Amino acid sequence: MPSRPERSEQNCVAEWSFSSKKEYADPFGEVEVSAVFDDPDGEEKTVPLFWASGSLWRVRYASDRLGEHRFQTVCSDESNEGLHGQEGSLEVVPYSGHNPLLKHGPLRISNDRRYLEHADGKPFFWLGDTWWMSLCKRLSWEGFKMLTKDRVKKGFTVIQIVSGLYPDMPPFDPRGANEAGFPWDESYTQINPAYFDMADRRIDWLVQNGLVPCIVGSWGFFIEFAGEQAMKKHWRNLVARYGAYPLVWCIAGEATMPYYLTPFFGSQDEKAKEYVARTRTRWTTIARFIRSTDPYHHPMTIHAAPVSHLVDDPSLIDIEMLGGLSHGYDPEALSRTVDTFVESNLRRPRMPFLVGEGCYEGISGACWENIQRLAFWTSILNGACGHTYGANGIWQLNSQTEPYGPSPYGPSRSHDIIPWEEAYQLPGSKQVGLGRDLLERYQWWKFEPYPEWVEPRWSKEDYYKPYAAGIPEEVRIVYLPQSWSSLQKVKGIEGGVTYHAFYYDPRNGREYDVGTVVPDEKGEWQPPVPPIFQDFILVMEARSQTPIDPQR
Repeated sequence: MPSRPERSEQNCVAEWSFSSKKEYADPFGEVEVSAVFDDPDGEEKTVPLFWASGSLWRVRYASDRLGEHRFQTVCSDESNEGLHGQEGSLEVVPYSGHNPLLKHGPLRISNDRRYLEHADGKPFFWLGDTWWMSLCKRLSWEGFKMLTKDRVKKGFTVIQIVSGLYPDMPPFDPRGANEAGFPWDESYTQINPAYFDMADRRIDWLVQNGLVPCIVGSWGFFIEFAGEQAMKKHWRNLVARYGAYPLVWCIAGEATMPYYLTPFFGSQDEKAKEYVARTRTRWTTIARFIRSTDPYHHPMTIHAAPVSHLVDDPSLIDIEMLGGLSHGYDPEALSRTVDTFVESNLRRPRMPFLVGEGCYEGISGACWENIQRLAFWTSILNGACGHTYGANGIWQLNSQTEPYGPSPYGPSRSHDIIPWEEAYQLPGSKQVGLGRDLLERYQWWKFEPYPEWVEPRWSKEDYYKPYAAGIPEEVRIVYLPQSWSSLQKVKGIEGGVTYHAFYYDPRNGREYDVGTVVPDEKGEWQPPVPPIFQDFILVMEARSQTPIDPQR
């Protein structure tokens, strides 16, 4: 290690390597190593090292604090001079680039607990995509870069990605390996560092392109296959490798669903109930372990139901990642989603919430772009802090040469065989990006639902009536799921505020000017009907409103 301080820009990852002076039969299992960092403000962080194979260990570190950071390593075997008591330093200098994650810093929960923001206070709109299996070899490195470029162009901000312990397939199914094999051995006693070396390249690439990785530790049933102790070791490795990056942790996917019930999610027999209760307690233990291990305190979530159904202590979770409209799209799922969001918005203490997995575009020949728009806008206008999209063919990485992704129904059956090379171009992915573009013209993080602003309005009798949200005296946004059942009135228009209105086509971003809003003496206004029979957005802007600086 150099004797002079190394340099790194703010929020950029620095790495050091250390070589063990002793040989261990099982270094991953026998030894734990950490580095205690002191920053210029006197704050201390204990950062775990990861075993990188053989005698090699590494530590990764990042900070937004300018100045000299010093560290000393601590090994559970204090007699190992190569790993214990090693010292070093790092000079952190100002960041000079334009990457929003590095310029504004990692994510945290806002003070009012309604949305996510960067370390410098800039609000962060979660527009996620589900690439569950994108660390496996079903997606080539060139394909990964192609997907990344497309999602950046369309305005996505988050990629949800599973760290090797995948859904809808048995453990050690060949489809789950990457170029270096599987992440664990079949006894769940040894990790495969080479697997994670391959994963490093992809996680780093997302961050370098301004995308936040939402790293899912495993699919839920692996707590049964691997056991609680192995899952803790798995998470310590993830925190050590990726904790220095700006990211979000997802403890598990479908956390409490038994593998044997995967095709039958609705089953509630006694065996399933017993499993759920046992698993909730286990994931609570894992959540506490992650909290105690991650020195950066990254936001943490768990997939995909109300948090109170997945862990015994919801206070351990920062973001409520809800399921959305069902796979294959059951129309009743719209009512379940809206009702859940209304409940989440009223819950105290508050917690940011969003759809973490919805109906994949094209799944089982359904859920096309109109359903993607419906899911996005009904979520956002009911208080969500963002939204996760998904395209069938991408999450399971179908390809021209391997058309069948993971499925509990057998190796030759799947939800669809559309290859990812086609799926990433489905129009819904562009249309949810247009939705984010429109929202970011305004202070979307201050939006509240105001169903009373419109007539008719959605209700438990009809969830396809208009939805409204916004900021009083500044902006109103109304979503019309079916424009042929037209909006009759906008109500409660404030006296002394002049609004200008336009219709926004959520398919292509085209705007249709409506002009100045002239309410009657009751503060009500009947807008003209939209120009086309489809879903539409009505936007009302107060003329005194100050535009949002997109570079803020």
